[in-house]
Amino acid sequence: MAIVNVSDQNFGTEVESGEGTVLVDFWAPWCGPCKMLAPILDELDGEVGDSVKIAKVNVDENPETASRFGVMSIPTMIFFKDGQPVDKLIGVNSKEALKGVLAKHQ
Repeated sequence: MAIVNVSDQNFGTEVESGEGTVLVDFWAPWCGPCKMLAPILDELDGEVGDSVKIAKVNVDENPETASRFGVMSIPTMIFFKDGQPVDKLIGVNSKEALKGVLAKHQ
């Protein structure tokens, strides 16, 4: 499944109204660590296929969603299970660390 860009307007539809696991990456284009995380998420997306949806929220363009979930630093990844937030990681994490969190919630 391709990584999707999510906005304040469609966050509810893309993340909160679905079933299954969604990893949401809160990021910004000027953020160096966010740029380091992007290829890790691309690799992860290729490995997890359709079992996990990966969504990205640009915090500069979508401050409402970032504020709603208390995102104070980026990158922040919030893991959702059946529309509810269940876990959070802050900063650049390895693909293995991300897989470990996903495994807990599948």
